[in-house]
Amino acid sequence: MSKRLEIFKFAPEAYKGFGAVKEYVHSALPAELVELINLRVSQINGCAYCIDMHTRGLLKQGVKIDKVALLPVWDEAAALFSEKEQAALAWAEVVTRVEQTKVPDADYQKALAVLSEQELADVTVAVALMNAFNRFGVSMRMQPAALAL
Repeated sequence: MSKRLEIFKFAPEAYKGFGAVKEYVHSALPAELVELINLRVSQINGCAYCIDMHTRGLLKQGVKIDKVALLPVWDEAAALFSEKEQAALAWAEVVTRVEQTKVPDADYQKALAVLSEQELADVTVAVALMNAFNRFGVSMRMQPAALAL
């Protein structure tokens, strides 16, 4: 696959808006949680660029490789993830797969049993933002840093 246009070169004002949302998310939630959400959403969406970037981000933060490697099966490796991380990851998955799940009330209640309303709002913003970035990455065939090494 060949790389396509650099979307934000043609839409710089949109990039500023997404950047402002990204800044908000990073100020509202712990950095490791944001990166876990970003990586899990990117895995679901199959965005190679984002998977590479957020894997590197987690490792750079000092997250153990076991946790990063087992993220796709976090529910089977629950001991590696805090209760809040598990709730956020479950919510990220159901929201990312909205076409299939329709985000059931039971999942919403499950998330609210662990996360505050503010945390759930912030996690939802993070999930929505990462889903948008994944669409840019996949549709424009953004190349992972690993391919440039």
